[in-house]
Formats: sequence, structure tokens, C-alpha cells
Amino acid sequence: MTGRLGTLKANLADVRDRLDRACAAADRAPAEVELLAVTKTFPASDNALLAELGLRAFAENRAQDAAAKVEEFTREHPETEVRWSMVGQLQRNKARSVVRWADEVQSVDSVRLAGALERATGNALEAGERTAELDVLVQVCLDERPGRGGCAPEEIPEIAAAIAGTDTLRLRGLMAVAPLDAEPEPAFARLAALAEAFRAEHPDATRLSAGMSGDLEAAITHGSTCVRVGTALLGERALISPEE
Repeated sequence: MTGRLGTLKANLADVRDRLDRACAAADRAPAEVELLAVTKTFPASDNALLAELGLRAFAENRAQDAAAKVEEFTREHPETEVRWSMVGQLQRNKARSVVRWADEVQSVDSVRLAGALERATGNALEAGERTAELDVLVQVCLDERPGRGGCAPEEIPEIAAAIAGTDTLRLRGLMAVAPLDAEPEPAFARLAALAEAFRAEHPDATRLSAGMSGDLEAAITHGSTCVRVGTALLGERALISPEE
């Protein structure tokens, strides 16, 4: 197998091998960890090839780019059922656009954003633009750097309660990005403790999205149920941002 499909197949095999080895080291079953392919900046044709290879979960981080890509993929592959997640920082004024294509938003970091998504989802359901509630995760910040998104840990209960109290959003768990230029282990250990306390209050919200191309092993060690992998699957991008 040659060309782009061959490259993606080899990359996918490498990533799955890393996942298997990380799960074995953590005494976990590989089925416990979802591989979420972050396909930002890459064409819908890559999503189609990854779907051909068996992946069905894709993520985007730019609302303005994702809508067109999802529309193209759906038009070209109407029989292929996939799931789309929004993992990048989201402005409230983009909520209406995002709920038209996303099955899940992992980057909810304020009560105001939750409210915007609640209203937009309700309107989309009434208009027939979607058929199900929106799954959401609370993004928590694990470092002191501004601009990377995520709420302070002490804000988690308020945001989670706001989401859980809606009819159109489904609280599914927590998401986080490891700090830049630091070992990920301590941050993911802290996230695991936050997740344990979170699940005590919201026992059905068991999703923990943590770990990317460079640190997925550490995230799996500390209980991640979803790793967001871009570069290791698709290759380097022209412009790299922290969320991959």
C-alpha cells in the first residue's frame, strides 16, 4: 500500500501499538481508551482515508474551518457514520455554528459558554439541525499559562452543575492539556485526583480526555479514557498550536 493511505495506515499502526503498550503497562484494557484523531488543517479526504482504516472519531479545533469540512465529508460519504468533537477554545458567538456539526464539545470552561451552548443546542433541536443532545466536557487548566483554555480547578463544580442542570447538554467528563515545557506526569496525576472527585458528584460523567501525540502514555497511566492524537497520525502541520 503506497501513497497517503499507506502513510496513514503505518502511522495508525504505530499509534495503536503505543496505546496497547501503554495500557499493558498501566494494567488497563486497550478498549478503555478511545483514539480521537485530531484532523485540524488537514483535508476531509484524510478523514475519509482514516475512516477507511477503521477510525470513526474525529476532532477539530477551529469552528470556522470545521463546519465546511464536516459538510464536505458528509456529502461525499453519506453512508459513513462518524463522530465529531470540538476540542479547541470556543467563543460564545460560535456556539450556534458548532452545535450544527459537533456531537461533542470538550472545551467548555465557563458557565457562560455552557449557557450559550445550551441555548444553541435547544434552537438546533427545534429547527431539526440536530437530533440529539450535545455531549460536553469541562476543560480544566493544569498550568498557569494564560490563553490555553480551561477553567481553574475550583471552578469545576459550578460549571458542571450548570451543565448538568440543562435539558440539552449531557455532562460527560473532564478534559485537559498538559503544561508546556514541563513533565506531564505531575499534571496528569493532579487531573486524575480532580477526576475522582468529579465522578463522586457526577457518577455518569466518566470520560477523561487527556494525552496527545507526545504524552499519551503518561495520560493513560493516570486514567485517560480518550487520547487526542494529531501529529503522530497525520504528520506535521504548517502551523502547530498547543491543542493536538
